[in-house]
Amino acid sequence: MLEKTPRTSSEDIRRQLAERIITAELAPGTVLDETQLAAEFCVSRTPVREALKLLAASGLVDQRPHTRTVVARPDEEKLAGMFELMGHLEALCAGLSALRMSAGERDRLDVLHGEMAMIVSAGDRAAYIVANERFHSAIYRGSHNPYLGEITHSTRQRLQPFRRAQFATLGRLARSHAEHGLIVEAIMRGNERQAEDMMRGHITQVEDAYHKLIGG
Repeated sequence: MLEKTPRTSSEDIRRQLAERIITAELAPGTVLDETQLAAEFCVSRTPVREALKLLAASGLVDQRPHTRTVVARPDEEKLAGMFELMGHLEALCAGLSALRMSAGERDRLDVLHGEMAMIVSAGDRAAYIVANERFHSAIYRGSHNPYLGEITHSTRQRLQPFRRAQFATLGRLARSHAEHGLIVEAIMRGNERQAEDMMRGHITQVEDAYHKLIGG
């Protein structure tokens, strides 16, 4: 029996196109043709169309009815505002986690951070990106404020392509992990103010790393 070739999902396509856009492989104004992309990724136009919708939601492409989809020119003011809000939201989550996380939740966060050290040592950027999502999501849940977690996750999704781009900069995996260590330490000690400050500083470094990558 022949094995079926795994299909490329809309999320896979979105991720690959997002990286090309952020690293300027696809310049602003570049037309993204559904038929050509479907041929490139060996899929039907349906997952390509869904991927482009996701990119449009992040502001990476301009998509208007009955017109072509093109790579957008980033609105730096809007992006800066999103990072600013992200810093405040994640800082609030971290501060509340320092106060509200159960002993078990703190231990699991500490274990996850330890596991990420091995990923950094291996230089596995893809694995670190996945673990990084788990790390931040654990802190959202640790705030024990579902609504805060919801809006923080939603904002994170809008910024996700820009946040992931940072890991292409030299040495960023190790620095990110070190910043996480300070956050974990503050949460483990139940220090609300320090957890907030460390998280806010971490998000600032994320934004700075993104701008260094694009030469901004």
